[in-house]
Amino acid sequence: MIVFDKKTEKEPIPDYCFERDGALVSPVLDPNNTPVELYWAVPGLSLVAIVRTPENENLYLVYEPSLTPFEKEVLERLYSGVRNILILEDVYNEDDRANALYRAMDKYMERFGIELPLVSIYKIRYYLNRNYLGWGILEPLQHDSSIEDISCDGINVPVFLFHRKYRNIRTTIVFKNTKDLDTMVVLFAQKTDKHISLATPIVDTTLSDGSRIQLTYGTTVSAHGSSFTIRKFNEVPFSPIDLILNKTFTIDEMVYFWMAVEYNQSVLFIGGTASGKTTSLNAVAQFIPKLSKVITIEDTREITLSHENWIASVVPDPTGSSEERIEITMFDLLKSAMRQRPEFILVGEVRGVEAQTLFQAMNTGHTTFSTLHAGSVDSAIHRLENEPLNVPKATIESLNIVSSQVRLYRDGKQIRRCNEIVEIIGLSETKNVVVNTVFKYDPASDDVVHSGQSQIYSRIMEIAGRDQTWLIQERRKRSQFIRAMVEQKIRDYRDVSELLWMYDAMPDMVADSLDDLSELLTSGITSPKLYRNMKIPLDVLSR
Repeated sequence: MIVFDKKTEKEPIPDYCFERDGALVSPVLDPNNTPVELYWAVPGLSLVAIVRTPENENLYLVYEPSLTPFEKEVLERLYSGVRNILILEDVYNEDDRANALYRAMDKYMERFGIELPLVSIYKIRYYLNRNYLGWGILEPLQHDSSIEDISCDGINVPVFLFHRKYRNIRTTIVFKNTKDLDTMVVLFAQKTDKHISLATPIVDTTLSDGSRIQLTYGTTVSAHGSSFTIRKFNEVPFSPIDLILNKTFTIDEMVYFWMAVEYNQSVLFIGGTASGKTTSLNAVAQFIPKLSKVITIEDTREITLSHENWIASVVPDPTGSSEERIEITMFDLLKSAMRQRPEFILVGEVRGVEAQTLFQAMNTGHTTFSTLHAGSVDSAIHRLENEPLNVPKATIESLNIVSSQVRLYRDGKQIRRCNEIVEIIGLSETKNVVVNTVFKYDPASDDVVHSGQSQIYSRIMEIAGRDQTWLIQERRKRSQFIRAMVEQKIRDYRDVSELLWMYDAMPDMVADSLDDLSELLTSGITSPKLYRNMKIPLDVLSR
């Protein structure tokens, strides 16, 4: 029991620690549902269960700490009791605001002589933080890195998700009345300093974590009432090792990209909707040398790098009145980037006239990565040549590599694969773009076929002044290094970047440490210590 004695200075209450304090969630499963997968969204505090219903449909369940009647009563009293104290705390940092909230809670409990065991304090802290500073009942969804999109279409309708593994899936989260849903929509708008009302019923903005959200208020523009769609920003991006473990790419393909990036070859990632274009771009960008100057340009923030010499540019939300508003486009940001002498320019997606400037950047020696919505290399070239991109065919040959991404389904689950990696050789006598396919995905075997012919590798040997023997040895050494990271599951992007930079500076030392690469890391982030979407055994569920 925690006892507040006004005569003595009380010990500070430690923060909740999953490893020390254990789980605060006791999930109970409907016996009619079959568990498919369990993992933590917030370790110890928020558990996700994917279950199969009797109708043979996947369902997304969230388990949070259960409260006793007394804990519920204390929580209700605290909602009103700490509000005024929190408003007076002039803090903006999220951690500082959480600490201010906990201080307000402690003062309130001390004032009224409320005594609670440590476990109860942790549970109440969770709900206070969730409802005051977080996303309310949607808080677990914010922390689930497997979720790409969150959609609420109105009252009495389940919140739907787009899950990386299970595609479109319904949840058990439902807004049961108009007031609760309207309040949530207004809260999201306020979190971004926006105003939404019947007079201005549509808001498109960015949340503090980088997620993009589109809000509608009332029935003015939506027949079912207020609604929202959140395109989540994944703060911890996939690394090259993640994509190998997911079988999106092979080790040989990643070695190919590594050497291509090191020797300044430009890459375009193409594919359909949700095929993993930006995810692949972000992973391959981790091969960029440590000190290189990098500028990223995006409509919506998605790219995350470990590099210090990195400028992250985002097209701003239009603000102010129409008379005051200054519209800044991706084209403007790209022109500005060209004046800053970057070595690498990463553009989230090319859709308009900025494509011409991007290819001009390639022609002037800048290494560029970008994505384009296209189903094949032929359709990508056709899109580049025509409206609204209008890239001159003569400049397309400055592009070096096209990586085609596809989204497939196996056994009811979504998978993403690199369909092919193609090199742009140049223009033929008839002015057609000549290409060379280096890697090709075989759906029947779920494996990749390597043609063995690569103009990029030939170009690298020419740039480096080396021969075929050197290239074979270099590919073998890098392959062994990446394989060691895969086998040891060193997959966090910060760890992977640190080891890649270490290999670049001291390859022999890294080669001598392949048996345990974690010994070389100083970040302390190694994958075994991470609980991000950590899976747990299905038998923890009670029925």
